[in-house]
Amino acid sequence: MLVLILGSLTALGPLTIDLYLPALPQVSEDLHVSQAVTQLTLTAFMLGIALGQLVIGPLSDTLGRRRPLLIGLTVYVAASALCALAPNPALLVSMRLAQGLAGAAGIVIARAVVRDLYDGLAAARLLSSLMLVSGTAPILAPVLGAQLLHLTSWRGVFATLTLLGLAVLPATAALLPQTLPTAHRRRGGLPDTLRTMRGLISDGRFSGYLLTGSLGFAALFAYIAGSSFTLQQVYGASPQAYSLLFALNSIGLVATGQLNGKLLLGRFPSHHIVATGPAVLGAAGTVLVVLATTTHAGLPWIASALFFTACPVGMILPTTTALCLQRAPHAAGSASALLGTTQFLMGALAPALAGLGGQDTALPMALSVLGLALAATGCFLLLCRPEHPAPDPLAR
Repeated sequence: MLVLILGSLTALGPLTIDLYLPALPQVSEDLHVSQAVTQLTLTAFMLGIALGQLVIGPLSDTLGRRRPLLIGLTVYVAASALCALAPNPALLVSMRLAQGLAGAAGIVIARAVVRDLYDGLAAARLLSSLMLVSGTAPILAPVLGAQLLHLTSWRGVFATLTLLGLAVLPATAALLPQTLPTAHRRRGGLPDTLRTMRGLISDGRFSGYLLTGSLGFAALFAYIAGSSFTLQQVYGASPQAYSLLFALNSIGLVATGQLNGKLLLGRFPSHHIVATGPAVLGAAGTVLVVLATTTHAGLPWIASALFFTACPVGMILPTTTALCLQRAPHAAGSASALLGTTQFLMGALAPALAGLGGQDTALPMALSVLGLALAATGCFLLLCRPEHPAPDPLAR
């Protein structure tokens, strides 16, 4: 039940993006705006979910986990309903920002709850298991979103998100206990929070894990943001075909996460696992650039390269998250906030990068994936290389 509830909370943010993706071209047409303006609805949500974590994470270290979580879910429901009613792009973008700010509560507090209850390898395996639950919803989301477009407009997509929020809210209130006892809460207020975050950032290994995971996450979002227009408008995929391809890639991401948690962690050093992820991601980005520039490859070739773009993130994210939280047992909420904020701020830039070249080429998306993968590799090599001999940080 814990995995189900925490997985649902972490899934709500990605689900809010993925259910909406097949409708992006329709939003552009309905509101008479360009692709770049439509991409702002993704960027606004990403900025909101990044900044919201920075506030809600430390707040949960002070007030406990339940109260900020339940307030955030309530605001998420209201913002989703207003998105469905938005008459113009300005209101839609602003409500997407509010939706992200409120939806941040589920993501940041779910990670903090894992650190409250588990340590080391157990925490890493639980975080990988959460990908099974939180990853299943995004797999189904584009398929459901495409089918919803047969029955309703993009506004119906936001109405569906409102109903999903209404389902998660009472389940969380009833089934998720308080995991941070009063005696363990931080009392120093804002100055103490700032000192804690400064201390975490000054920890080279924490920052290395943070940047490696966040850059891998941004590469995933460069693919997510760019693939809707690329596959449908450049390579001729229908909304239904696009949603099925996206679902297949998401299955690869979830399967890699399960392989990571059940077979790799504990058998291989965690640093080797983290290093493998950006390497595979960089190889996939290189293939994408080659296909976009030197060949007239069809949809199957591009789709195959995108599959190997999604999969390695299933290794990178849970492992770097566990390594970050392992270094902050005294401030799980603040560490989770820094982790989530950095991930989503970098992810918020990815749609803008992927859309720079317009709607007629896959090259901006491909270059974005490759560049972010190379940056993740560089951060890991510079900041995270272990001393020899050194125990595995997660081997307990």
